[in-house]
Amino acid sequence: MKTVVITGATRGLGLATALQAVTEGYRVIAVGRNLSNELDQAIKQKPELLSFEQFDLSNVEKIHEFATYISKKYGRLWGLVNNAALGTDGVLATLHEKDIGQLIRVNVEAPILLSKYLLRPMLMNRAGRIINISSIIATTGFSGLSVYGATKAAMSGFTRSLSREVGKAGITVNTIAPGYMETDMTSGLQGEKLESIKRRSPLGHLAKAEDVAHAVTYLLSDKASNITGSTITVDAGSTA
Repeated sequence: MKTVVITGATRGLGLATALQAVTEGYRVIAVGRNLSNELDQAIKQKPELLSFEQFDLSNVEKIHEFATYISKKYGRLWGLVNNAALGTDGVLATLHEKDIGQLIRVNVEAPILLSKYLLRPMLMNRAGRIINISSIIATTGFSGLSVYGATKAAMSGFTRSLSREVGKAGITVNTIAPGYMETDMTSGLQGEKLESIKRRSPLGHLAKAEDVAHAVTYLLSDKASNITGSTITVDAGSTA
């Protein structure tokens, strides 16, 4: 059975991805700051396939220790989905330095370090998958999300170069760039702002977290063995 770590898996896209991966037969280690009721209920239904590990990725100095613990407890991993991220918004001129630092720490430094340490068992297996969750904001931009956009663009650059480093070991590295989805992160979008985003889509609606989750599990599968260094956009066509 293939084991996959998914960060930020207690709600939203991370939870949808964890549930989809379990449905497809993966053993999932869901990582998050706090166990949500939804994840707890899912674990009770399939405890042999789904488990929760509490960790705050802003504690970057403890990521090595956490990765070692995961490897010892669960064995060699097949995949890592770097999904956890902060969505703090604010005009750069007034955004506090501590918020900028935390965005970079959680959205960039943490996934790079987690990949660094969880790659090691994949390299020993000469097989594996790393999937980084970016955003269409990395390429389109959005007012008030300059730092967030920078962190998500960093994930795309990280993916391309890392794919070249580990490809000969049979490990693929890819990025998924979701558009606006119906999640907690976009719950503040209402009225005309939400309608304008929907109108930008050729399909006339937002993508759902489940749509992105299907893309993730495709990249985890053997069917995607020749896809690496790529970005898959799931945005209901809004960037077309």
